[in-house]
Amino acid sequence: MSDYTFQTKLLHNSHKFDPATGAVSVPIQHASTFHQADFDAFGQYDYSRSGNPTREALEAAIAELEGGVRGFAFASGMAAISTAFLLLSKGDHVVVTEDVYGGTFRMVTSVLTRFGIDHTFVDMTDLEAVAEAIQPNTKVIYMETPSNPLLKVTDIEGVVKLAKENGCLTFLDNTFLTPYLQRPIELGVDLILHSATKFLSGHSDVLAGLAVAKDEELAARLYALQNSFGAVLGVQDCWLVLRGLKTLSVRMEQSQKGAAEIAHYLASHSKVKNVYYPGLVSHPGHSVHFRQASGGGAVLSFELEDEEAVRRFSANVKIPVFAVSLGAVESILSYPPKMSHAAMPDEERNKRGITDGLLRLSVGLESPDDIIRDFEQAFEN
Repeated sequence: MSDYTFQTKLLHNSHKFDPATGAVSVPIQHASTFHQADFDAFGQYDYSRSGNPTREALEAAIAELEGGVRGFAFASGMAAISTAFLLLSKGDHVVVTEDVYGGTFRMVTSVLTRFGIDHTFVDMTDLEAVAEAIQPNTKVIYMETPSNPLLKVTDIEGVVKLAKENGCLTFLDNTFLTPYLQRPIELGVDLILHSATKFLSGHSDVLAGLAVAKDEELAARLYALQNSFGAVLGVQDCWLVLRGLKTLSVRMEQSQKGAAEIAHYLASHSKVKNVYYPGLVSHPGHSVHFRQASGGGAVLSFELEDEEAVRRFSANVKIPVFAVSLGAVESILSYPPKMSHAAMPDEERNKRGITDGLLRLSVGLESPDDIIRDFEQAFEN
């Protein structure tokens, strides 16, 4: 199977059918506890928080797709991120990309600080700034690339090199691109994180988080935390993510094709101040992005004049749903200042360029021509 393309691996893996029955869908094992036939030697499963065959199927699938040694399925993307941060201890320091997802910002600033874990936010497009931010007690460098919501691009190999020189672990949120377009473990990253709610499941019907470890030692540490913390993904949701994974490649291809067309349209529109999309040649991170990823992705952001312009546009647009989240079959238009980054104080948002005129668009499977016509009428009204 290692010789198969990514597209084929989505469908043909170690769980392509159930060996007991031949069923071509992974069985949903609802049992919370498992009978032990031997008093002294327990079987593979004993209690579902510690391990469940349905959850294991998903964890094995994402580990194979990302090229890691072990996967972990959590109750949400933030459960995965928060558990990963529990690898840190009092007195440690973490370097974080500055325009990180609002939930991650809240975790770092409101929770980690209570446990004596310090942080520095930095523009990770600047490797010199990253190097300067590393302290003797820095244990983790946390990346999002492309970042949320400004789609900034971090040089993954450059950060990994700095981390290794300073004895740091590297975490990377790969939600926007998925392993279909970007496989950071192959570039040296230690831990991959996903909100599987987004592109991996793809249908706005499940809340889930995934993590993949590069090596066995880190995997063992993360498993101990997952088992202790207990925020595991339920089996029905595991099955839904597994089902969504089967169509990941075709969904991403269609969605990023549409995103590229819409980004070019917006870039030439007189009412749009800025467009943030790494697929555009004009994007400052374009060349770095395509050195480490195979496509521009399906998420873009664009800036209008001010909040009032955003209000008018969002009131008149018809095709995208106006909602939190991204990565679904339907296009989703979001307003970061009041949605994904509502946890970030206004001063911090504005300092990062997340202005009151910013909108984020996750392109779905609709015709991009229809979306462009819809946007045109929304701009005119």
